[in-house]
Amino acid sequence: MEDTLQRTGKEITQIYNCHADTIYKVCFMMLKNVVDAEEATQTVFLKLMNANQMFRDTEHEKAWLIVTARNHCKNMLRHWWRRLRVTLEESDQKQLTEEIKHDDTLDEVLSLPQKYRLPIYFYYYEGYSTKEIADMLSIKEPTIRTRLHTGRKLLKLSIGGERYE
Repeated sequence: MEDTLQRTGKEITQIYNCHADTIYKVCFMMLKNVVDAEEATQTVFLKLMNANQMFRDTEHEKAWLIVTARNHCKNMLRHWWRRLRVTLEESDQKQLTEEIKHDDTLDEVLSLPQKYRLPIYFYYYEGYSTKEIADMLSIKEPTIRTRLHTGRKLLKLSIGGERYE
């Protein structure tokens, strides 16, 4: 019997249908570019196909995909080619609006600095706890709570709320 875990096309399709939207959103939150986010999402699922990873349940599966997406996006952001090219963020924002159902606040979340963007997104849009977010992002839980607090303050200021002191 082989040591490798072979997933069938049906299993991969099921996993993809269940988690592709979330993985795409995570990639877009980090890369802020539709084309790169689509490429990163595809790469994450290719990595899943080649991985010999057993999952305890769908939450473990989802967490693995999110961590893999985050790591892949970080690598993409470090790549020299990305630093040389000009991004078309405005057109990407318009295309994102058409592709993702969201409220008006998502545009403001996307404009946050990256260290606040993902915790805010995971907490409010995906429903993860601060502990789960800390585990996925490999950051201490108090740091996540601080980033959520600061991110909320920044959102309040950008939306036009009263100055928070």
